[in-house]
Amino acid sequence: MKTSKIYLEHANISARDIEQAQHFFKTAFPHFKKRGGGNETREWIHFGDDVTYVAITKVENIAGQYKKDYAKTGINHIGFVVDNVDDIAIRLLAENYKRSYPKQIEKFRIRDYFLDADGNEYEFVEYLSDKNEEKNSYQ
Repeated sequence: MKTSKIYLEHANISARDIEQAQHFFKTAFPHFKKRGGGNETREWIHFGDDVTYVAITKVENIAGQYKKDYAKTGINHIGFVVDNVDDIAIRLLAENYKRSYPKQIEKFRIRDYFLDADGNEYEFVEYLSDKNEEKNSYQ
């Protein structure tokens, strides 16, 4: 039986300003690049690397707002595993992006949450262990 490796290929978000959304991800991940795009019915781009990307679709009017209480349906945040949370935080803070939650330093991971210009929340997590049982510890 073939063993499969499952990973999240992309997330699709809507943004009022594609350039601003692209700037957020370029700040967090300097190696990301535009993979493609178009303007059939709406302007859109795929922005990322050869494995993972964010599909960004331009919308004229965004109804969604950041939901700090997580009380409504929808996506609450998107998480990225990164090599160094502090490097990403330094770049995002230098560009005036705001934390949505205080940085969390735990025994086996560090997590930091930021909002983009449209109020979408992103988690950046740095694992301090290679052991799954430690990375996935819920204590």
